[in-house]
Amino acid sequence: MSVSAAEHSQLAENIARKYPIVDGHIDVPYRLHRRWSDVTIAQPEGDFDYPRAVQGGLDAPFMSIYVPADKEGKGARLLANTLIDQVEAIVFRAPEKFALARSATDIRRNFKLGKISLPLGMENGAAIEGKLENLDHFYNRGIRYITLAHARANHISDSSYDDVKVWNGLSPFGITMVEEMNRLGIMVDVSHVSDAAFYEVLALSKVPVIASHSSLRHFTPGWERNIDDEMLEALGKNGGVIMITFGSDFLSEEALHWSEQRKQVGRAFADLQGDHITPDATAHFSEQYKRRFPYPYATVSDVADHIDRVRELIGISHIGLGSDFDGVGDSLPEGLKDVSGYPRLIEELLRRHYDEKDIAKILGGNILRVMDVVEQYAVAKAAQARPQTD
Repeated sequence: MSVSAAEHSQLAENIARKYPIVDGHIDVPYRLHRRWSDVTIAQPEGDFDYPRAVQGGLDAPFMSIYVPADKEGKGARLLANTLIDQVEAIVFRAPEKFALARSATDIRRNFKLGKISLPLGMENGAAIEGKLENLDHFYNRGIRYITLAHARANHISDSSYDDVKVWNGLSPFGITMVEEMNRLGIMVDVSHVSDAAFYEVLALSKVPVIASHSSLRHFTPGWERNIDDEMLEALGKNGGVIMITFGSDFLSEEALHWSEQRKQVGRAFADLQGDHITPDATAHFSEQYKRRFPYPYATVSDVADHIDRVRELIGISHIGLGSDFDGVGDSLPEGLKDVSGYPRLIEELLRRHYDEKDIAKILGGNILRVMDVVEQYAVAKAAQARPQTD
């Protein structure tokens, strides 16, 4: 029996409210650091606020504690602590709407209470500053995953964005840090790391790892930031989850090519202006360029194509969502412009004959499963470390 578009839409809305939606990566803290606003109420800017989150059925957005690469050795730890304070302040202002979450159990409990959980993930391990005591510090502050590197190699790992591979994978400290993350119960996030570092992490980790906001290199050939088919197979064998990200560059070769060309043209413009360049001139040039060459936005269908391929290659149990809302600027797909949009993706999956049980896994079930495993391993390691008494 055929299902009408209206019926798909209503079913998608129902599913969005019936099951926890866990998004692996939303850049609210750094957005507020740059320009504060009260996301406990409706806001005209940004991709996230409470009313839109409720509209989209979002239950547990991992708040990204984002440390830019240029903060390595220059106040990274301080910035990370400041951003965590931002998240705690959101909960303090609206405890009837939001709650902190340090475990999968917390997320499930808050879901039943009708509160939006705010778990924490650190994007860029620069804030660890080469000290395992800092790892303990940030675990105690609530960090439950760490993206080892970001735009450049750091003291932990090489970066997929950096042509210079300092360590050919992980640093000696990075190797120790992965082992300590396992022991503490912090998920290892392989988004942003180099291919060599990715495989080294998988060889070291005793528990499943995540890619908190990555998509597939199959659709963006040659772009190391996304994950290729062989890496995807390895992630599946590890039991991990790739959380598909929404930026159009990650989803579409056409969008990625546009952005690469735009960067080249922008550099050429700056060179021509020389000492006469101003912020106003740069902004005007950017506006005119986009009018002349419109950006080729991806669509909800493109996001579903990535999900389809993960399911085809390694199965439904290894897929999640890691939007990067508030982190990718004006590059979000048509239909997924902010956190109100999750039902539109669910609707697309229903059209592709995904059943409700499998959609629930994608929305949050799979990442909650990984969190459970990581937490249980840490508890077991702690029990082994306790001295035995008669």
